[in-house]
Amino acid sequence: MERLRRTMMFVPASNQGMLRDSNLYGADSIMIDLEDSISIKEKDTARFLAYQAVKTLDFGTTETVVRVNDLSRGGVDDIHAMVRAGIDVIRLPKTETPQDVIEAEKVILAAEHACGRKEGTTKIFAAIEGPLGVLNAYQIATASSRVVGIALGAEDYVTSMKTRRYADRNSEEIFFARSMIVHAARAAGIAAVDTVFSNVNDSETFEKETIFIHQLGFDGKSVINPRQIPIVNKVFTPTEKEIENAIDVITASEEAESKGLGVVSLNGRMIDKPIIERAERVLTLAKAAGIEVEVKEAKHE
Repeated sequence: MERLRRTMMFVPASNQGMLRDSNLYGADSIMIDLEDSISIKEKDTARFLAYQAVKTLDFGTTETVVRVNDLSRGGVDDIHAMVRAGIDVIRLPKTETPQDVIEAEKVILAAEHACGRKEGTTKIFAAIEGPLGVLNAYQIATASSRVVGIALGAEDYVTSMKTRRYADRNSEEIFFARSMIVHAARAAGIAAVDTVFSNVNDSETFEKETIFIHQLGFDGKSVINPRQIPIVNKVFTPTEKEIENAIDVITASEEAESKGLGVVSLNGRMIDKPIIERAERVLTLAKAAGIEVEVKEAKHE
């Protein structure tokens, strides 16, 4: 079953209350942050709290992710602690080149060997936060078989581009980066997750942005507040009408195949391979979201 990554919620490792309750919010992935949200003086304490949370809390089927620090600034210790705790995914910050992924993979492998964890169990999510990373997006996405996704970090990106976020417009300032990342992810066969929307009180603009990045082809969005989760999950979950249409497409396809027909038609409309593939994905996402889907059996004549 395909893993949903509609919502990846940031949780500062120093916030014990949020860590304790994080599995109650309904996010597909919980991303424990050891990087930007943690002051330098709190890094060691935050790492210990994150280790204890992953080691002792029951996250159920929710994916556990940790954003580590740069390898030269505590990231090695972060990785060893979190691999030992049993984290699902290491999220790399400010990934610029495929070599960044390769170096992190070496540390992860050493950590797995050190604690006796099965080799390859720990996956990688690469955050792309600068123009060089955007231009290298496909190389980053394919740098290791551990890489399961790439994500856009827009704040650092727009700063590097000598601009800023324009919340009252259509985010033209990050459109190129979004397009590069989602194309790289699709070409590599991995997930693409969009950047955070920082104004938690502006749910209307947030929903519009979420609909837009869903149209671009992203798998989901990073969020910073539990109130944002239902909005994203709703946008990225197939509607009842979409599911019914997908079932009709698959049923028509299977009936045509059972009759030996090379042409598939539904309600006077020709159904070709791309339409069938999209229908299959709708049903896959619906099932992953826990929606019961039943495709009618093909009629044999």
